[in-house]
Amino acid sequence: MSRPRIVIVGAGFAGYRTARTLSRLTRHQADIVLLNPTDYFLYLPLLPQVAAGILEPRRVSVSLSGTLPRVRLVLGEADGIDLDGRTVHYTDPEGGEGTLRYDRLVLAAGSVNKLLPIPGVAEHAHGFRGLPEALYLRDHVTRQVELAAAADDRAECAARCTFVVVGAGYTGTEVAAHGQMYTDAQVRRHPMRTGMRPRWMLLDVAERVLPEMDERLSRTAERVLRQRGVDVRMGTSVKEATHDGVLLTDGTTVDTRTLVWCVGVRPDPLVESLGLPMERGRLLVDPHLQVPGRPELFACGDVAAVPDLTKPGQYTPMTAQHAWRHGKVCAENVAASLGIGGQRRAYRHRDMGFVVDLGGAKAAANPLGVPMSGPAAGAVTRGYHLAAMPGNRVRVAADWLLDAVLPRQAVQLGLVRSWSVPLESASPEVARVPGRPDAGSAGSAGSEGGPGRTEPAERRQGGEPAKARPGEEPAKSQPDGESAKSQPGGEPAKSRPGGEPAKAQPGGEPARKHPGRPGADGASGERHRTSESARPRPAHAPGTSRKAAEPSTAPKPSTGARRSEAPGGTRSSGGTRSSGAPAPTRSAGPPTDPGPEPPPNQPPPGPDIAPGPVKRTDGPAVEGDS
Repeated sequence: MSRPRIVIVGAGFAGYRTARTLSRLTRHQADIVLLNPTDYFLYLPLLPQVAAGILEPRRVSVSLSGTLPRVRLVLGEADGIDLDGRTVHYTDPEGGEGTLRYDRLVLAAGSVNKLLPIPGVAEHAHGFRGLPEALYLRDHVTRQVELAAAADDRAECAARCTFVVVGAGYTGTEVAAHGQMYTDAQVRRHPMRTGMRPRWMLLDVAERVLPEMDERLSRTAERVLRQRGVDVRMGTSVKEATHDGVLLTDGTTVDTRTLVWCVGVRPDPLVESLGLPMERGRLLVDPHLQVPGRPELFACGDVAAVPDLTKPGQYTPMTAQHAWRHGKVCAENVAASLGIGGQRRAYRHRDMGFVVDLGGAKAAANPLGVPMSGPAAGAVTRGYHLAAMPGNRVRVAADWLLDAVLPRQAVQLGLVRSWSVPLESASPEVARVPGRPDAGSAGSAGSEGGPGRTEPAERRQGGEPAKARPGEEPAKSQPDGESAKSQPGGEPAKSRPGGEPAKAQPGGEPARKHPGRPGADGASGERHRTSESARPRPAHAPGTSRKAAEPSTAPKPSTGARRSEAPGGTRSSGGTRSSGAPAPTRSAGPPTDPGPEPPPNQPPPGPDIAPGPVKRTDGPAVEGDS
């Protein structure tokens, strides 16, 4: 008799705890499969310290395969669930497709950035939900301060040294607090010519900072922020965002190159495609974290509306503490449903308090309901994080010690570009790369922006958006559809005439074949994976496709460059690729004009080198940042 299979979708706080507990309870009596886009569990509360240069990225990344024995990891993103057939369809990081059969399914897909219908935000803001976004923000802030220090124009210096954070919750408050300390340290070592100091702004429509916490802790956090020079503006938000700045709701215009979006999160759109009862975007479950009428289906974490038994009529909030506790109860109930564990139990919790790290020795905390501030709160906060992390504790403590005695390294590596971390993404934990189909990026067909959404006309070939993000100069368009000149970090290299992208720089994808050259891409010998739009998809029951059910939350651009979106529409269907068509993408738009043929004296590219340089006809490149 074959062992039952348990499939867990997502490895956040809830999914990781579920997999770890099931691994201990089942003891080889069941096959446990964990489906996740990355091979690590991300400890989100310490992400602001990564952006501030205190912790290295791998310190907050816990290996899944190294800490989850007896759990099989499958790299991929779920994009369709057949409840009647008990299968999960997914797409792996290289565009390949697969299907997982299950006897028990645990949905713990987590959450994504919450968008509001504000013009320009989706194009010019960046979120803070994954490692790529934290690495981008660290590089971007470092670059802006360095460019401002070399600028003679006072207005340009002021704009580059102004950083706007929207959302005064846990994440936004910590980003502003750590960011102000980071930029002040940079300026102390390299003063600006104009004598300016970096300016951080924290905006929120709420009446106070940290509205979820006790009022005394909110006052403590706001006092620390103002003492450091953070411009805290409550009751104010962004009305419109542009490349050069933001317009606030009070009518003030702020020149800036940086807009960080921390207004909150929403459940992963995957659960909306199931056609099951929902509560404000979350899947309704009973106190045992089981979906009513579906004994094989469980949900926990941010995607589940779990009844709060301590507050009748309410649901547990979307916090890491609840997600972590959900995971343990969910695992025990899944094991009980298979006859492996003991009796199932309902989810009950007791509030243990909250902690907010404000950088240095400052923090705000209320452990067990006792309000604390200052160094004592800082010690409690860091002690709590060390105890809560499932791994890397010694490395994290070592980085904290080194940060206390050594100056931080203000170095930009340029590994993550602006266009690779769009705000509107169903997978903020994965950076976009050129030439790869990206199901979760903004503007791709079936992305979270809406059903059947098409790639905007402004986007470049290879996935690079043409619109500049805050802090980046707009790239000059190249003739015949050439992509922008490559920068370090994986952007496509400057194209050959005809619009074919050349081999990417370090971190990018292999070069596409020259027009007319047969064979697979490059000479690596890897099997070419057909993109999702070009491969027939298995039939799913109505309402089971993730991409077709993701709601449109981004504001419609005024330029009219995007095609109209029909709410409730279906996912754009893919067909077989014709022999002469360019490589398929998730865009439903027409293929790019291939342009003229290369000159006869231009040699074809070799298998391991990029095509040679082409004389530019549009003038020198514009210096800017990403």
